[in-house]
Amino acid sequence: MAKYYDIDDILAEDELVPAIFKVAANEVGLIDSSDDTNKVESGSKVELPFWLASELHLRQAVSVGFPRCFNKRTQEEIKADAAHVDLRNRCPYFYELGCKIVLLTGDKSIGPVLLVAFMTRYKEVLIKAHTTSLTVAPKSLTLLTNEETKLYEAARSSTAAMKKWRMGGPRLQKASVLGRKRKPVQ
Repeated sequence: MAKYYDIDDILAEDELVPAIFKVAANEVGLIDSSDDTNKVESGSKVELPFWLASELHLRQAVSVGFPRCFNKRTQEEIKADAAHVDLRNRCPYFYELGCKIVLLTGDKSIGPVLLVAFMTRYKEVLIKAHTTSLTVAPKSLTLLTNEETKLYEAARSSTAAMKKWRMGGPRLQKASVLGRKRKPVQ
């Protein structure tokens, strides 16, 4: 939990991930609602929020798998054309969760997928942010993850500030230090 008070980090860690219990656990009937015995047997497959799965994984109680948003189909779509994959619908915190899953599981196959997706989509996001008018939001904005949406908004605001400056905003500002006179040297 590196960013304890960051709402985006909290929401990213609330995404469900598949977990297989290595040991039986009593008094946890709410985790597996299909069972009325209020316990989870060893070998049971359940979906847990990432924050809980990571804590149980550190205690060697569960083994954590990859969420559906990182399945082979998604990886193939990203490799084919990452700019047009609907990552928001799969997981709004795709990159954040991917980095956390890689650190937790140690599987190196997700890292290159995240890198290819971000590099390809980064360029597309900036092109759209700089070329679309400020009043119309493109349809592709609905495909962007939370991090990409923040990037898009930052690029749009910088474009607006640049246009304002070019259209006659203050060119140079005089530093307040320059207005004061020095004392003569004696």
